[in-house]
Amino acid sequence: MTQPTVTRQRPLSPHLSIYRPKITMTMSIIHRITGGALYFGTLLLAAWLIAAAIGEDAFKTVSWVYSSWIGYIVLFGYTWALLHHLAGGIRHFIWDMGAGLEKHTASKIAWLTLAFSLPATILVWVVAFAVR
Repeated sequence: MTQPTVTRQRPLSPHLSIYRPKITMTMSIIHRITGGALYFGTLLLAAWLIAAAIGEDAFKTVSWVYSSWIGYIVLFGYTWALLHHLAGGIRHFIWDMGAGLEKHTASKIAWLTLAFSLPATILVWVVAFAVR
């Protein structure tokens, strides 16, 4: 029979505590989170469409909820998640073509997803309120 080895404290590797978060890692995590948020946010869109199909009273109620300040915050977040996920999808498409895989380029593209999604979200809302 084998003898039990002496138990020593060994570091777990790789472990999150030894990594400094990089922008590519952070954007990958956010891309996954926005994908999940879009799933649940699309249920809000479905609720709005169902309310429109049910009748005027249901539609007015849902529209009232969505036009409250909490509704605006949720819809603003949904808009950002949609545009950020779109930018992340384009980033992955670029990588799928074999371009932008160098560390420096990948980091630049990751920063560009934020540089696109934040102003684009604000622009969408400015246009939405201007047209309104």
